[in-house]
Amino acid sequence: HPCRRHAPKRSRRERMLRKIQICLCFCFVSGLLYEISLLSSSVFSYLPVAQHYLTPEQVLNLGKSIIFLETTERLEPPPLVSCSVESAARIYQDRPIILFMRGLTNETALDMNTSYAAFSLLSSMKNVFIFPLQMETIFQETPLLQWYNQVVPEQEKNWVHVSSDASRLALIWKYGGIYMDTDVISIRPIPQRSFLAAQKSRFSSNGIFGFPAHHKFIWDCMENFVLKYNGNIWGNQGPFLMTRMLKTLCNLTDFQGTEDHSCQNISFLNPQRFYPIPYPAWGRYYQVWDKSPSFNHSYALHLWNFMNRNRKVVEAGSNTLAEKLYKTYCPTTYEDLIQNAKHRDLPSPEDTE
Repeated sequence: HPCRRHAPKRSRRERMLRKIQICLCFCFVSGLLYEISLLSSSVFSYLPVAQHYLTPEQVLNLGKSIIFLETTERLEPPPLVSCSVESAARIYQDRPIILFMRGLTNETALDMNTSYAAFSLLSSMKNVFIFPLQMETIFQETPLLQWYNQVVPEQEKNWVHVSSDASRLALIWKYGGIYMDTDVISIRPIPQRSFLAAQKSRFSSNGIFGFPAHHKFIWDCMENFVLKYNGNIWGNQGPFLMTRMLKTLCNLTDFQGTEDHSCQNISFLNPQRFYPIPYPAWGRYYQVWDKSPSFNHSYALHLWNFMNRNRKVVEAGSNTLAEKLYKTYCPTTYEDLIQNAKHRDLPSPEDTE
């Protein structure tokens, strides 16, 4: 019968279409899962940050962020800030590098075409994210919120530093990761997860530290920040805070050689790790050395910009130690901001006539 003879063909055709539909669905779902896996494993898009449309929480929740803060209102990162961020982006290529800027707002339209050269440079890096620093949001659900609601910034002589001290604690407590000052040049990865950096024996800095999210030590630091708050004493909420809190856990001793110390579950890293040139000798970074040091025992270098009252800068062709560090660890900043600035400053033929 004709109907019986054609029925199996229709059935095979339907089965074929059904298989095609299943394959298409499988490909779609596989592609979607692949995109999600790229994000969750911190493999970032090559698009500039202005095109990411990701919120700070979305990036921070990826974990293991390297966090920088700019608590002044300036929008043009100076070369040292650019170098610090770039060097971290190169050393930690599988981690988000976040620069929070106080002067940036959600309405500020800054992208690759901005007139701020350093902003464009940093925004073009695949794992660098630049976000507004919104303290009223950062301090939510922390002991610092009450302090922030009561303090009057205009009456604080050290507000830029104090607000930075508070913000770094809140961000690391909430999301975990590593905080770095914007004058720290990264030269190799830090292997420890919970650590403080010794500036010298028995004294901790707060210019660089790292902890997993919701670590008790950081919570205790925030509580002590509020309890012992004195904005008139520089560093009271910064390195002095870290030092006095560490002393409540351990009896600190002098460092011998290049070994690190351990305080309960916190690594107290040798001054050689970040401060091989101590702050009284900070000017040596801007001097010419007969033989440049190797820094074999260091993870990063703190250039002590707070001590740089005369605003020494890296100049192309100066052959200083700082210039050599720029060339090695932040070559894009060196080429774009240092070398190009030198060429821009050269007089044009018309000017010399």
